[in-house]
Amino acid sequence: MTWEGRLPFPGSLFMFLCMLSSLCDSHPHSAWPLSSRAVAGAASNDTARKVADIAAEVAGYADVAKQIIDLAVFGAAQNRSYRRLADFTDTIGNRVSGSHNLEMAIKYMYNAMTQDGLDVHLEPVKIPHWVRGEESAEMIVPRVKNLAILGLGSSVGTPPEGIKAEVLVVQSFVELKQRASDAIGKIVVFNQPFVSYSETVAYRAYGASEAAKVGAVATLIRSVTPFSINSPHTGWQDYQDGVRRIPTACITVEDAELMWRLGQRGQKIVVRLTMGAKTLPDADSFNTVAEITGWQHPEQVVLLSGHLDSWDVGQGAMDDGGGAMISWEALSLIKNLGLRPRRTLRTVLWTAEEQGGVGAQQYYNLHKVNLSNFDLVMESDLGTFTPQALQFTGSDVARQVMEEVVKLLAPINTTKLETHGEGTDISPWMQAGVPGASLHVADSRYFWFHHSEGDTMAVQDPRDMNLCSALWAVVAYVVADLQDMLHSYICD
Repeated sequence: MTWEGRLPFPGSLFMFLCMLSSLCDSHPHSAWPLSSRAVAGAASNDTARKVADIAAEVAGYADVAKQIIDLAVFGAAQNRSYRRLADFTDTIGNRVSGSHNLEMAIKYMYNAMTQDGLDVHLEPVKIPHWVRGEESAEMIVPRVKNLAILGLGSSVGTPPEGIKAEVLVVQSFVELKQRASDAIGKIVVFNQPFVSYSETVAYRAYGASEAAKVGAVATLIRSVTPFSINSPHTGWQDYQDGVRRIPTACITVEDAELMWRLGQRGQKIVVRLTMGAKTLPDADSFNTVAEITGWQHPEQVVLLSGHLDSWDVGQGAMDDGGGAMISWEALSLIKNLGLRPRRTLRTVLWTAEEQGGVGAQQYYNLHKVNLSNFDLVMESDLGTFTPQALQFTGSDVARQVMEEVVKLLAPINTTKLETHGEGTDISPWMQAGVPGASLHVADSRYFWFHHSEGDTMAVQDPRDMNLCSALWAVVAYVVADLQDMLHSYICD
């Protein structure tokens, strides 16, 4: 690719600049000397950019996009993000908010990214500190059976002796209301079918308070998953203000269905539940930030991200170790190739995402004063399986630009741009009007392992991570290096 292919001014002026600066044989995407930058900036300011021009400008990045893809998928960086993730998760383990493991994870990543030659700093935040404690559940009538459980985040504990009570099994909030008089003094078991995560998770989030409203003493929630091998899945839950707080935990699909069948036969069910859960004062933590500073507009930012915390089960490899690693890897690939975009590339590894994007919200509160300088925010938090598309939220004009950008991903067959970028951590920015992007991967198995002991390195595939890293790096670099920010392009 030539420099001319990505500049908005005529070839004669370009050649004049080359002669002045002796840059005709230099790397086409390295930083310009000061004199060239000044002329280019003036040219950009003199003429409003048109979306009709963007195809040619973006197409000029085909060579550098291929270099990034080749390095990530076939070259010296092949499988590097996978190896980094394995070392990280094997060394640290799971990393729940407020834990010592999360502290160690932040230190680990700070040191690793610093040694990688990136500019790294930590930004302090306060985060929730919930502790699971010892927990157990046992069905004692009509027969004795151990129940595999995982207490839900923010749950209160039981008395030391536990709670022994008869069980009421329902399949929906509607049924709970219909049988409200039967719930008094009972442990309510929700055996809701899995429809989709976004719909079914309401039972995990609000089940305890809804059951408490009708007099229940505790709740056991069928794990929010489409597949189970007797594996409970944890997650955060929210108590409603003014409603009595009762202990709540997830049980396996198998045990929820067992108790449902027993109940349908009219059999009495009694369960003993013991939970040592408690909430401690908020803990000190950090969002971990690494950057490649832009050469022309260092104050303007393309942000890549994943979250560093996880639940206190499994290794947190899939959720969201993979997203964190490809967000680091993207910067490594760009640095390895000697590239430096116009704008700053900033990777943020969020803390306390699982508690509702706590670290990310504090980051937004701190940096929203510079909202207009955020060009694109990106988050990977639905796994790093085989990438299928880029999801995007932004104006129609920004979408036209991104349609051209994803064409550069033809070598890895991910040229589809879908609607609705998503991510808990980037949602405040998108709600404020900043364009947002996320990965759409082949995620049919994601909720099999989500928030469970099954979230380990065994779920991850090195080639998939290579492809995700390549996509992440190409999109971030090209957007950060375009002549104008996404919101600056206008229609014909």
